[in-house]
Amino acid sequence: MKIEKKSDVMFVVEKEGNMRVPVKVFANDLIFEKLKEDRCLQQGINVATLPGILGWSVMMPDAHQGYGFSIGGVAAMDAENGVLSPGGVGFDVNCGVRLLTTNLEMEEVKEKIRPLLDALFAAVPTGVGCSSQIKLTHDALDEVLVDGAQWAVKKGYGVEDDFVHCESEGKIPNAVSGLVSPRAKKRGKDQLGTLGAGNHFLEIQVVDEIVDEEKAKVFGISHKGQVVVMIHCGSRGLGHQVCSDFIRKIEEAYPDIVAGLPDKDLVYAPIGSRVATEYFGAMCAAANFAFANRHIIGHWTRGVFKDFFPESELRTVYDVAHNIAKLEEHEIEGVKRKVYVHRKGATRAFGPGSEGLPADYTAVGQPIILPGSMGTASWLLVGTETSMAQSYGSTAHGAGRVMSRSAAKRLFKGEEVKAELEKKGIIVKAASWKGICEEAPGVYKDVDAVVEVSHKAGIGKKVARLRPLGVIKG
Repeated sequence: MKIEKKSDVMFVVEKEGNMRVPVKVFANDLIFEKLKEDRCLQQGINVATLPGILGWSVMMPDAHQGYGFSIGGVAAMDAENGVLSPGGVGFDVNCGVRLLTTNLEMEEVKEKIRPLLDALFAAVPTGVGCSSQIKLTHDALDEVLVDGAQWAVKKGYGVEDDFVHCESEGKIPNAVSGLVSPRAKKRGKDQLGTLGAGNHFLEIQVVDEIVDEEKAKVFGISHKGQVVVMIHCGSRGLGHQVCSDFIRKIEEAYPDIVAGLPDKDLVYAPIGSRVATEYFGAMCAAANFAFANRHIIGHWTRGVFKDFFPESELRTVYDVAHNIAKLEEHEIEGVKRKVYVHRKGATRAFGPGSEGLPADYTAVGQPIILPGSMGTASWLLVGTETSMAQSYGSTAHGAGRVMSRSAAKRLFKGEEVKAELEKKGIIVKAASWKGICEEAPGVYKDVDAVVEVSHKAGIGKKVARLRPLGVIKG
């Protein structure tokens, strides 16, 4: 492959062979070398061969090997002649993050951190196969799939301000509940308001550094030592089943396409085809389930904090998806085009003045919530005009793994990881030791390095650094 280093934080793999567009990689030298250690760079090249892809196949600094697309992969598909690929969204549809500010100080929360975590662990079902205290009827589940976080507010969970400060106001309009299979609905019916397992977490954090005071203030962050809460989870079993169902349907509908792919995991359906339209409707419904899921966890978290700190106020800064395909308009080669932007392990990063931002954020740009691992910092960034021009309004979604879960289990012991974190003042409560060792800090890239690439490239500028105090893991 022909690789050209364009800057300290961007590389380009030139178009050749079956590639329809070049691959743009946001990375420094060290991160770029790491990308070559698994198949993710080849996956970015494979994405560049898909019909209807426009501009670039984009890879973020947290990129690593995924299913079909690399995790940290972004692609814009022409809305008329492109394709939709479940591998460009992922199995955990709308895995994403919600950030809430509080009016509490680090010292007062640290005094109660262990019982506070115990109470949150009791309030928010956590771990593999966990079930919610909310038992949805079939009709109610259909309403969740259509109305997302807005359904939750109608039912008394949270307030309107929560979904206003949410990507797409927590409700994607293209959702069709009837396209979600009975099996997917069965898997999700009792999981609304649950954290699940894997890399999902509920984390109590403290503002460790403020880089942009003006924008931080707009987002509700006023000073170092302020306590915030971060929630990271997705659409649970429902979204996973939606992805599985439609991979199978597309394979059955287009065996010739599958046979000609450089990687069968890139299976796609042409936009406008029945199966592509149905996948998009079902995927949007699963995304709405995820918005409602994080919203309800946020509501329960607010209640637990009230029990411990009666004067506490928790406000939603933003809620943003990491695994999704959305119909958007972007300027590509000087022409505004409607495209289906696939973000697979990537965060929307819309700049100032972009359509769809909350009124109080329009002048500064969209908040970007970029979580680290449970032993490292997370970051609040902001979208820019550069991200709109260079990455389809997208940036990294986290630190990015450098090690598989099986390798992590061989290398780390959960008990030792927990003890080491406690020495650093980070209290961990988890549903299993397995979950702790699989998500050990050493499993991930340096989140500060990933953020520095985003900041220098201009596709997500630093606002504030957040350090963990207490972590709940599945």
